[in-house]
Amino acid sequence: MNVMNDVVLGVIEGITEFLPISSTGHLIIAEHWLGQRSDTYNVVIQAGAILAVTFIYWRRIVELLTQWDKPDNRAYLRNLAVAFGVTAVLGLVVKKLGFQLPTDYHPIAWALIIGGVWMIAAEAVAGRMAESAAVTLKVAIAVGLAQIVAGVFPGTSRSASAIFAAMLLGTTNRAAATEFVFLVGIPTMYAASAYELFSQFKHGTLASDWGPMGVAFVVSTITAFIAVKWLLGYIQSHRYTYFAIYRILFGAALLGMSAMGVLG
Repeated sequence: MNVMNDVVLGVIEGITEFLPISSTGHLIIAEHWLGQRSDTYNVVIQAGAILAVTFIYWRRIVELLTQWDKPDNRAYLRNLAVAFGVTAVLGLVVKKLGFQLPTDYHPIAWALIIGGVWMIAAEAVAGRMAESAAVTLKVAIAVGLAQIVAGVFPGTSRSASAIFAAMLLGTTNRAAATEFVFLVGIPTMYAASAYELFSQFKHGTLASDWGPMGVAFVVSTITAFIAVKWLLGYIQSHRYTYFAIYRILFGAALLGMSAMGVLG
């Protein structure tokens, strides 16, 4: 476990956390070769990616909070709160039920493949609908539910499931759907990270490898900032099709490597 491994894990987290290709799936695979990290480590490097997106959207966040008297902003804040509330409540339920991430690669691989096919189909359907950047209460609820589905099925991708749920239910503008999902992701992931760290502290399982975590955190923050800025420009004139194709190919490769015994 040298510094380069922490750099690699930070890069993987930064690239995959908000791109629709599943950060959890990629990190589970990466840890197979680079060594498994503590739960604290994974929470901390995830926080780096969240911080990066907070920096990117800070003007939008300030606008919403300081100009909440505007009807459009109040409605948007309400929908953000609804999506966050759905995720938080159901997330606690899932946690209490004792859900654990899988150690087998097959469900991750199939989630990547099925999710890729679904992305292509969903974008085709959304493309035939009227262009709209409006975020409705129905969309907010769907985004909250989609985040839970992604949490229960690693490889699904929180951003992919939520973005396409929004597009299918009326927010057909890719940029608008992506912005809403990313803004919902900020409080959702901060809250999840804080909950995990508190739980580990309470049970005395908080890891102490702060040096490696610090390296991965910084790398994750920088990489996520670059990746998300690039994505926001890319989707202005491109579909998510190439991400879907990547998911299908990556999932198929995982199944192939597992069959050959490469992944154990």
